[in-house]
Amino acid sequence: MGNLLAYSGIVTKVRAMQAQLLTPAQYEELSALSSVSEIVEYLSRLPSYRDCFREIDERLLHRGDIEKVLTQSLYHDYARLYRFAGPTVRSFISLHMKHLEIDLINYCFRIVSNHTAPSFDLDYKKEFFDHYSKLSVEKLFSSASIPELIENLRGTEYYAPLHLIANQPDSTLFDYDLALELYHFSTVWKARKKVLKKKELELFTRDYGAQIDLLNMQWIYRSKKYYHLTDVETYALLLPIHYKVSSDSIKEMVEAETLEDFLALIQRTPYGRQYDFTQNLSIEQMYSECLYRLYTIDRRRNPYSIATINTYLFLKEEELKRLTTVMECVRYQISPAETMRYVGGKKKL
Repeated sequence: MGNLLAYSGIVTKVRAMQAQLLTPAQYEELSALSSVSEIVEYLSRLPSYRDCFREIDERLLHRGDIEKVLTQSLYHDYARLYRFAGPTVRSFISLHMKHLEIDLINYCFRIVSNHTAPSFDLDYKKEFFDHYSKLSVEKLFSSASIPELIENLRGTEYYAPLHLIANQPDSTLFDYDLALELYHFSTVWKARKKVLKKKELELFTRDYGAQIDLLNMQWIYRSKKYYHLTDVETYALLLPIHYKVSSDSIKEMVEAETLEDFLALIQRTPYGRQYDFTQNLSIEQMYSECLYRLYTIDRRRNPYSIATINTYLFLKEEELKRLTTVMECVRYQISPAETMRYVGGKKKL
């Protein structure tokens, strides 16, 4: 009864927001359009994206900045949920928002590295992070070099791990990105017990733990199929957290002689026994399929809990990824049928 009272309002809010997510039929309509401009026109008529595209400069369409506008809709959703939430749910949303801070810092690393001018999205990023984060977007965007960017993070939790990488010779953007990812998952995993209690802690641990397991298996897969890394190099990429996949199982996967041997080992994990990894899916699609099933099952079993919010945020971020894919396919004149294979749209539950 307590959870019902605590979550009834925000669950109603989430259901209304979820009703605005794109349907498979809408993805088909988007895939059949002939230009990115037509996609923008289509999205600008939808309630969930109307405000984001209201003042967009058409000239930006040729600079690949539509993705940044789409990200604004995600910020809007986080803000709407946060404003509507009570203390327990706000603690969860704040924990969830950490990955947006990581994305922002990585974004700034690329701006500095590519020597590009401050982007049009400074204003809305500043508005969001000034309100919900301790990061100073203005300071980060003003950075002229990687050392200055790291210095502008002094006083935040991200300074120490990045400063450590900066002191190593020949550091690359990949090194900074990896350091942030390892730090993010490790700190959120530790913080969950302080922030969440009882059922919320149980649900978050299951969902986040599964995400970590799947990310580690994804990295091992990539290291074998695309990068041909040594075992030592592969271990350096992995998160030092084991939920349902033991350290011994990870060791076996890393040291598997062939990709086929690795895939056979996946079948022996709890995820391999629950999900069909033999489908003709990319590793990214397998990752999304597993999380989709896990989140939606949790939401169905625990509708008045953080599971409903967690599932919505996952579905929203998946929608943004699929929209980016659709735009790229339309931009390069890929057929609607092939575009839909790349998109792999989910049913709206």
